Amino acid sequence: MSVTDSLLAFSFAALLLTLTPGLDTALILRTACAEGGKKAFQAALGIDVGCFIWGALVAFGLGALLAVSVLAYTLLKFCGAAYLCWLGVQLLRRPRSTFSHGENNIAASGNWFIKGMLGNVLNPKMGIFYLSFLPQFIPAGHSPVIWTFILVTIFILVTIHVAIGTLWSVTLILTTHFASAILRKSGVVKAMDRATGCLFLAFAAKLALSSR
Repeated sequence: MSVTDSLLAFSFAALLLTLTPGLDTALILRTACAEGGKKAFQAALGIDVGCFIWGALVAFGLGALLAVSVLAYTLLKFCGAAYLCWLGVQLLRRPRSTFSHGENNIAASGNWFIKGMLGNVLNPKMGIFYLSFLPQFIPAGHSPVIWTFILVTIFILVTIHVAIGTLWSVTLILTTHFASAILRKSGVVKAMDRATGCLFLAFAAKLALSSR
């Protein structure tokens, strides 16, 4: 897979995952409805910074593991594949029928940038997801043991994810009532959960069959 193909594939996957309702979407919608667009945008920027923090942790740790240990790489690969498979099966078996703003219990006051960042950084699922998801989009033809290449590639991918997430957050803020109504429709939520479940299973298979 070429660099361009990898970036396009990741961009599509990140777009689908970003559009799937989750805690970040709930936080943005809730803040926009209750506190206004300015504070919602602050929360969105905090979420973006949280993504970069996780990206840095994953990039440094992943580079070291891949460079020094075949066993660590293999364990990491199968743990990531198992996690993605579990997520995919759960989404296919029990897709949600409703999307509630009540998913997030963050208080409706204070520094929303900090709240958005901490809500992301303190979520271990974010780190596990990045650890199992991002390495699949490192283009073929480059040695995965070269730490610098891994570092740069992962930060490019995280930047793409953050850019898509920011655009989605701005869209939610500008069209709060319309987006909220759409995301509350049972059919929309179920369809997005099932599509994401299939995507997770495909990535799990790809990761499990990959090699150094």
